[in-house]
Amino acid sequence: MEELVVTTDHTSYPVFIGEGIRHQCSSLLYDILKERSKVLIITDETVAELYADDVVRSVSNALSAGVCKVPSGETSKSMDVYHKVMTACIQEGLDRQSIIIALGGGVIGDLAGFAAATYMRGIPFIQMPTTLLAQDSSVGGKTGINHELGKNLIGAFHQPAAVLYDTETLHTLPDKEWRSGFAEMIKHAYIKDPEFLTWLKENVHSLEDIKDSQLLRFLKRSIAIKAEIVKEDEKESGVRAFLNFGHTLGHAVEKESGYGGMTHGEAVAAGMIFAMKVSNRLGYSKWDVTQEAEWLKALGYPIEAPSQYSSHQLIEVMKNDKKASKGNITFVLLEKPGSPFLETVDERTLAHILEETKEGGVI
Repeated sequence: MEELVVTTDHTSYPVFIGEGIRHQCSSLLYDILKERSKVLIITDETVAELYADDVVRSVSNALSAGVCKVPSGETSKSMDVYHKVMTACIQEGLDRQSIIIALGGGVIGDLAGFAAATYMRGIPFIQMPTTLLAQDSSVGGKTGINHELGKNLIGAFHQPAAVLYDTETLHTLPDKEWRSGFAEMIKHAYIKDPEFLTWLKENVHSLEDIKDSQLLRFLKRSIAIKAEIVKEDEKESGVRAFLNFGHTLGHAVEKESGYGGMTHGEAVAAGMIFAMKVSNRLGYSKWDVTQEAEWLKALGYPIEAPSQYSSHQLIEVMKNDKKASKGNITFVLLEKPGSPFLETVDERTLAHILEETKEGGVI
């Protein structure tokens, strides 16, 4: 098992990473659970069938535990499902000494975390991610749900009390979910660790390369990068915004695909390539976009995805993104690996690049 600690200005919490550790909740989380009155495990229907009973048995050595199941998929990050979760918290008799466990992928982490942040004005929660993508979202305290006009527009910063990452749960993931999660690892390397990026490019040429014995190395380094940035900027007033590399367009593509037509990581991969094109067009960089794109395409990422949607509509969605300011669209750009910066980009420039992308142009 690997362990690291995430530290912010206001708190610190452990991250446990290991095979089969969902069976060790009571021992690993003893200091957190011993003061609690009750546990509510929030999970989705797919994960519940696989792992909920294991976690209930493990936690019940310390506390009684209830389970709230919601539909699987991004559509559960909605006001309707949030209301269902709030109702479950009340019916289960949760009080201010209770604790929530988010058992699932990034959707469950965001939804359950937001429920914990707002139930009785805030109770603790534990992240138990079961997807590769959730290695990113489970650390850092961002929680929230979607609105029909944009992704993650309703939410709160609420750090978990702990993260328990059982890598055994990854074995049941389809390739699409492995690909989605690995995109966030790639993002971390692009913005913070050029050496790690070079290692990934030299050693990862297929999804099978991600699943091999190096997985713990991937996870620990990726989570450590996220933890370093969160420590420096907990509330995204500065460098934490760099974690949005690829997300400005990525979120727009996700929305246009119907929140589920494309995974988050797939959309982010397309967004990273687009951000490189933008950076080149503005004269900040000299990315070999073709080379970067070929590596991602070989891993199965649909980097041409933006060309499937209306340029005008993508721009309108980006203007409503939570990272926008006064209607101006802000991108995270990279001069080179490890050198990110924020830049407001003119709509006309974006429109031109999007149209060129439709025609197969690479800048």
